Amino acid sequence: MPALLSAHAQQAQEVQASALPAGLRVAGGRIVGDELEVGGRVYEVRWYLPDPAGTAPPALAVVEHGFARRCDNLRSTTAGLMAAGLMALCVDAPMAGGNPALADALAEKLLAGLVAPDGRYAPRRTLVGGHSAGAAFAVRLGWAMAQSAPERVAGAVLFDPVAAEGFDEQLLALVDGGRRPVRVVSANAAPCNADHNAYPALRAARAAALAAGGDGFVGLQLTDRSTHVDAEGGDTELLAIAACGQGRPLPANVQTLRKLASAWALDLSTGARDERAYPGGVWVDALVARDRAEPIE
Repeated sequence: MPALLSAHAQQAQEVQASALPAGLRVAGGRIVGDELEVGGRVYEVRWYLPDPAGTAPPALAVVEHGFARRCDNLRSTTAGLMAAGLMALCVDAPMAGGNPALADALAEKLLAGLVAPDGRYAPRRTLVGGHSAGAAFAVRLGWAMAQSAPERVAGAVLFDPVAAEGFDEQLLALVDGGRRPVRVVSANAAPCNADHNAYPALRAARAAALAAGGDGFVGLQLTDRSTHVDAEGGDTELLAIAACGQGRPLPANVQTLRKLASAWALDLSTGARDERAYPGGVWVDALVARDRAEPIE
């Protein structure tokens, strides 16, 4: 761990020394470490900058890690969104209770406008996402932004969310009667997801969307040996696996989560719709038919 932290510090110094840092090149773009002042405090952040550098991505995806985790634990999942063409951002910060104070401060920062390390302006349209307690952060962030600029919030993609204070009301306001899309991939119940303590709010959001005559809410629980750290996949570690007591993430579940997340994020950002990634589509129906998933209803 000290060596990893040293590498992070060295990368941040390199970012400050150059207006166009090299970063870590992966499929679809570069992951760049930087620092960002939010609410009077400086945080380490990870930017995901899609290729080609001169283009304007359709949205900025803010994808937040879970409780006692770091941005690097969601690196591959977030890189998948970048490969789909989105710019993405993660803030390394404590996530206890979804860190509502940071969410509110970041909402103000995003509404004022950000410039990425490669000189591009971050897209005004924002997709909020997160894992575990980071999902509560994402909902709070989207809710806070929508208070003054509802058109700026494209929707939410949540990974095995854990509810915090205010989550129910904020999620219901965020889905806005089904007019703003919310997408969820969850795992089997376990202590790490508080035995599905977010499900009452998810079901209320779904009911509101159905009452409005649409599918603004889409939720899918992976059921075949799914784990709370499926969103982390190979970026997790033994301590997290042991703490959740569900075993290692299965590659098939990790792949499914990332495929759905990338398709949903692109749809929410562009207004398109990849029918394969929704109930009635071939991806989702195949998962349900093989008892690998079930809708959150």
